[in-house]
Amino acid sequence: MTIPGRWLAGLFLALFPLLPSVTSAQDFPAKPIKLIVPFPAGGPNDIIARVVGQRMSELSGQPVVIDNRGGQGGVLGTDAVAKATPDGYTIAISSAGALAISPSMEKVAYDTLTDLTPVTLVATVPEMLVVATNVPAKDIGELIALAKAQPGKLNFASSGPGSLPHLAGELFKLTAKIDIVHVPYRGAAPAVNDLLGQQVQMTFLDLPVLLPQVKAGTLRPIAIGSAMRAQTAPDVPTTAEAGFADLRIENWYGMVAPKGTPKEIVAALHGLATKAMADPAVREKLAAQGATLVGDDPEHFRAFIADETKKWAKVIKDAGVDTAK
Repeated sequence: MTIPGRWLAGLFLALFPLLPSVTSAQDFPAKPIKLIVPFPAGGPNDIIARVVGQRMSELSGQPVVIDNRGGQGGVLGTDAVAKATPDGYTIAISSAGALAISPSMEKVAYDTLTDLTPVTLVATVPEMLVVATNVPAKDIGELIALAKAQPGKLNFASSGPGSLPHLAGELFKLTAKIDIVHVPYRGAAPAVNDLLGQQVQMTFLDLPVLLPQVKAGTLRPIAIGSAMRAQTAPDVPTTAEAGFADLRIENWYGMVAPKGTPKEIVAALHGLATKAMADPAVREKLAAQGATLVGDDPEHFRAFIADETKKWAKVIKDAGVDTAK
């Protein structure tokens, strides 16, 4: 073999290990994608994942199989993705709680920005502040005045310790300088049930969870924590309109893959997801659920997660929230 021939052969052998990843990236996806939802079926996270996942399946020609793995406020399902093979065929759409709050509240087996690869911020959903109908407050100013007149007497429900609704209530306490008592529940449903039964006085929860009761008149809306009013509740003012711009509270849901997922595969997943989210039918379905689709790039999503982590870590510290580290 001539020297050029040997050189070319050596170059081929050096590049050969790279060929499968390039080919797989070009062909991706070549088999079904498992999309883990770290919550039970039927909630906002599940609905968003199913609508976006269905359109991704139609665009790619491969099934996107929803795998509901609830537990520990989204931590268990998110950890399953962190431990998955980094080939793009096991991903998740996880929530603010599991990605940005739980790591500051408890021991978790993953570091969000080290053990996971951000793909895109999928959607935001505002938290709505509501009160039981026996609470004599019709806006946030009246509610704050009532709380200041009865320090330590009013309760706020949450879907569990360390959940976004819990920290939303803590941020409300800090911002408004009021003393209200946290009552944690195992999920949103029992919290809403006791609010309807007037066992607790108020709660922050995802807008879609509270909207049926608000429309039925069985709970009174006070404000929503987004920058703009919600299309599904246009008469409910934002916290900023009420003079509390720092009380911006939105849940959010983002797509992540295991660390080490090749950049070409991440780009392919990002392209599929953002194309799915741009579909008018997808946007319409999720707007009806109170969700606003985003679709940013991986680096922006990474910076967003870092900012949210710092924000809620500060609330946890300033409010003196008990942690289990």
